Amino acid sequence: MRVDEPVVVVGAGISGVACARVLTEAGVPVELVDRGRRPGGRMASRRHEGRPADIGASYFTVSDPAFEEVVRRWEQADLARPWTDTFGVVSAAGERSTTSGPVRWGTTGGIRSLVEALAVDLPITHAHEVGEGAVSLRDGTPTLEDRPVRAVVLAMPDPQAARLVDPAAHPDAVAGLTTAYEAVLALTAVFDERCWEELPDGLFVNDDPVLSWIADDGRRRCDGGPVLVAHSTDAHARPHLADPPAGGPAMLAALREYAGTDRDPVHSAVHRWTFAKPAHGRPETFLLTDTGVGACGDSWSEKPRVEGAWLSGTALGQELVRRFG
Repeated sequence: MRVDEPVVVVGAGISGVACARVLTEAGVPVELVDRGRRPGGRMASRRHEGRPADIGASYFTVSDPAFEEVVRRWEQADLARPWTDTFGVVSAAGERSTTSGPVRWGTTGGIRSLVEALAVDLPITHAHEVGEGAVSLRDGTPTLEDRPVRAVVLAMPDPQAARLVDPAAHPDAVAGLTTAYEAVLALTAVFDERCWEELPDGLFVNDDPVLSWIADDGRRRCDGGPVLVAHSTDAHARPHLADPPAGGPAMLAALREYAGTDRDPVHSAVHRWTFAKPAHGRPETFLLTDTGVGACGDSWSEKPRVEGAWLSGTALGQELVRRFG
């Protein structure tokens, strides 16, 4: 292995970008590869008539001092702002309450903008799909698509990462990528005006077969936009993964019920997240095998969340710096 061979990070979500940022700042050659056209991963925003709405991660919280420094820089750049510490809770039977917790942060330009800010000046190859079994081994050196590299970092959900690894070459990596993920359909509903009065900033929906969460994107964005984003349950998403729009009508009906409006949106869209969130966390913060395969992301945390994903990518980047000096 030559010292000019890069570490290749596959996946430009927040964990992959955080890992690449640590390596770059330490002088370790790094390349980012992502199948999307922009960085962000599940911290995704889609524009409707020029206005972004968050369709993936709904917010983030802060507890770690290192992540807090990053968040303060986002806040100073007017990219992020404190949103709320209180959400509503509703049951399928209509019983309502509230729950308080840590401050949830929102964004002014869409949650994707935070990852884009972290990715500035990083070498990213977009719209590149890495194939099944493309992470292999040759003469003791890890390879990606038959190209020798220092290491391969898989910054994505375990089921996606495991498919990219040649199990004969990297059995320890495959054995470590076992966390299951839940699926979610994200419904964005754009109305001609705000037509709900009792809906809180965010609403957890319990025991409903269709919806699990509703966010008032106008309050989250602090612009008063008449936009709601609803997330489905895993049970509702699974039958509609092949045809996400088919899951939309039931989601819209439930959304209107919980929002207390009889109005139809002027525009709606459904996005599929086949691997939306890990079924559980884990105590380890990353994976790094002796054969040069690493993995990081939100499942590499005891509490899967945006902060956990950043911490995971950062920790893996620091370990790679130690390994390569």
